[in-house]
Amino acid sequence: MDILQDMRVFVRVVETGSFTAAANGMDTTPGKTSRAVSDLEAHLRTRLLNRTTRRVALTEAGERYYDHCMQILALIEQAEAEAGDAHARPFGKLRVRTPVGFGQHYLIKAIGAYQKLYPEVKVRLTLANGTPDFIEDGCDVAIVGALALSDSELISQKVGSAFSIVCASRTYIEAHGVPHKPDDLEAHSCIHLNTPEFPMNVWTFDGPNGKESVRFRPAVLEVNTPEALATGVREGLGIGLIPIYSAISGLRNGELAWVLPEYRSQEMGLYAMYPSRQYVDAKIRTWVDYLRDTMPATLAADQEAARRFTQR
Repeated sequence: MDILQDMRVFVRVVETGSFTAAANGMDTTPGKTSRAVSDLEAHLRTRLLNRTTRRVALTEAGERYYDHCMQILALIEQAEAEAGDAHARPFGKLRVRTPVGFGQHYLIKAIGAYQKLYPEVKVRLTLANGTPDFIEDGCDVAIVGALALSDSELISQKVGSAFSIVCASRTYIEAHGVPHKPDDLEAHSCIHLNTPEFPMNVWTFDGPNGKESVRFRPAVLEVNTPEALATGVREGLGIGLIPIYSAISGLRNGELAWVLPEYRSQEMGLYAMYPSRQYVDAKIRTWVDYLRDTMPATLAADQEAARRFTQR
């Protein structure tokens, strides 16, 4: 029994005043409309309509039920319209998850620009490192950085790429000297970023001689976020391989120096990930499109700025 459909038939019978008129308007037969109302009455164990050969009339119980049906069907129509509108018009709350440093340096500014284009979208930004769990975290879109994406049922769109650079503080360089090639790092104190994406105690570079890897003795300090890594390097605890977006402010104010400027880490892809390609909300689609259109130029500008600060 389809109660909602039977409700629609019942309302149509009341509005038109007959089973035949209701059937004509709903592209069905009078017998089926009569059966739908009878099924409702049997389900409710209440007579809703008094029937004669010429007309139908609501019973007292039928009048109350008709009012409730009108309210229920109106709410369903509203819900369907809003759900359908979500596919066409960006509005509502967009839940975004991103690594801490990337979010602080790039996403907050990007959100402001995006909301000028789509003012009906409100954003909840969660800054967290590690692999996102869309159900547990309750997010719509997650930004992740990875050398390569593992097989996943999630949809991913590349929105840019980034790399890390070898940095040291001025005080560390004055005390311990400057490495000139990757192998020189083995003689230095190094701070390591300990995350699932990068192997411990191994740094892999792209440089003048192609791809080179350096293995280290145990690090003087291990951290799990790029921000903590940059802080440790600024404090002179050692040399670190820092993502551009976490190093740029230190390069700008002189607290950090880019050593080995001809070398950089393997390029890491930045991806916007979301659960499904089918029936994607307009707010998710437009947000991912915005990042894909704007983020590469923003990342490239910071990479160029880092080189200028190094050359000063």
